[in-house]
Amino acid sequence: MKKVKLPKIFILDTNVILHDFRAIHNFQENDIVIPITVLEELDKFKKGNDSINYNSREFLREMDKISDNHLFDKGIRIGEGLGLLKIELTHPFSDQMLQSFFEDTQDHRILATTQWVKEQNPDRVVALVSKDVNIRLKAKALKINAQDYLTDKITEDRVENIKREVVHLENVTKETIDQLFYKEDGVSVKEFKIKNPVSNQLYAIKNPTGNNNVLARYNKPTNSLFGIKRQRAYGIDPRNDEQTLALDALLNPDIKLVSLTGTAGTGKTLLALAAALAQEQDFDQILLSRPVIPLQNQEMGFLPGDVKEKMGPYMLPLYDNLAVISKAFKPTSREAVRIEEMLKNEKLLITPLAYIRGRSLSNSFFIIDEAQNLTPHEVKTIITRAGEGTKLVFTGDIHQIDSPYLDIHSNGLTHLGEKLFGQDIFAHINLVRGERSELSELAGKLL
Repeated sequence: MKKVKLPKIFILDTNVILHDFRAIHNFQENDIVIPITVLEELDKFKKGNDSINYNSREFLREMDKISDNHLFDKGIRIGEGLGLLKIELTHPFSDQMLQSFFEDTQDHRILATTQWVKEQNPDRVVALVSKDVNIRLKAKALKINAQDYLTDKITEDRVENIKREVVHLENVTKETIDQLFYKEDGVSVKEFKIKNPVSNQLYAIKNPTGNNNVLARYNKPTNSLFGIKRQRAYGIDPRNDEQTLALDALLNPDIKLVSLTGTAGTGKTLLALAAALAQEQDFDQILLSRPVIPLQNQEMGFLPGDVKEKMGPYMLPLYDNLAVISKAFKPTSREAVRIEEMLKNEKLLITPLAYIRGRSLSNSFFIIDEAQNLTPHEVKTIITRAGEGTKLVFTGDIHQIDSPYLDIHSNGLTHLGEKLFGQDIFAHINLVRGERSELSELAGKLL
């Protein structure tokens, strides 16, 4: 007789819920256990404006909707086709844990609960799900299965595709290349023998002699390629092909959402800001923001001054890029004076990201810097705030993540590039060459 395969049991760590408040709906028919310690930790996060505070509140509301007396007993069904949800009270540390861990911490209580559940269910697979690498290592030391939260993780091959976003075409005739810039409706993809192109796909095209190289973008409505010309934006010239492609997307009114990735010094934020200033007449406001990882809401009060003074040190990179653009002009020039005017009347506003959430952004050019430190849910929240006439630009380095619970596969910037790639109003460019200085480029390559 064939043995019936029993559902698995997943114990969720607090950080999984703070990352995605709907996580309990993503484990199919498997059962979920929430240690009571997790509810205790969530209570500390329910006040505040950050996404983790929102996720804490929403999860507790979700629990309140589906809870009854069985939540602490045999568990209750989460939904049709889904497993049971149960809250497990704290259990004593095992002798093994007492010998290994000398502190009574929240993490250790979650491990004790997981170990107890495993002992009570020897015929089922029991696993701890956490975004904290350290607790996963401790779990494995105790012979407990442990894994990351995988629902919104991007696979390695898709991450590599994001890095290699430009497609190279060789042996294209000079006559065909010339048509890219002269034909109003572009050149049909049939001329290039391209199969299944996606909207806004970028191409680097070479002729057989190698003397006539151009950049092009695929336009889905006309099923053709258009040549991309070098453009200057508010005193800033592109220094390489990728920057040329980036400025083309940033200055294109038909592209409402742009993702720029690349290592430090590749010009992501500078290009985005220059493009915004070049189009300031088309927008009511230019907004620049970035997530603040070193500080949480509860720590902000310890810094002296008002909001601007508190956030000043963390917004310095944005001001630095603004200074670079200003230096391209004489201090008395119209462009330099205009920047000062925009800062003064807040048409150009550098602001904390927490103050953007909850707003409806209409006819704005919104730059979100260091977006690799945002979760996929945070990126979605920001994009859904975009009203008519708004353009959003996300910039960041997916290899330089400061958030302890995000990595190259699960951060919001990677998620954005993978999920929206090929959409008509979205463009992604990966900048590969550092242009800050020769020293910066050398360090980026060798250190």
